[in-house]
Amino acid sequence: MYASCDPSNSLQATQDWVSDLAWRLDWHDRERVFRALIATLQALRDYLDHDEAVYMGAQLPALLRGFYYEGWHPGRCAKAKNRNSFLDRIHDSVHRDPAVNPEEVARSVLGQLANRVSPAEIEEAKAASPTVLHDLWPP
Repeated sequence: MYASCDPSNSLQATQDWVSDLAWRLDWHDRERVFRALIATLQALRDYLDHDEAVYMGAQLPALLRGFYYEGWHPGRCAKAKNRNSFLDRIHDSVHRDPAVNPEEVARSVLGQLANRVSPAEIEEAKAASPTVLHDLWPP
């Protein structure tokens, strides 16, 4: 499932991810969709252990992967690994946009991951995430 490094392929794959999430959320503002996607991926990255975060990043198209790793400090963990801090992190990253429901965004992005990444990897990522986030993943 590793994405190609071809720039045109990566751009198209990223656009596909944004279109899919726009459909899931029923949003028409692609910039808002993109910000919400990156916010959720980065929040997830910081709630996974180092190895799982790296493996999850490798599953993303190259362009998304760059945003996923932006600002990442592998030795530093999220300070509070609870549900509210995870959702607040997403909401803060979209500038606390009142039109954004961070739980709906988290569920949609995690559902999108489940459709695009192998079931085994999703189970590993879910197991590596804090228990309080497990109900955000699709069944």
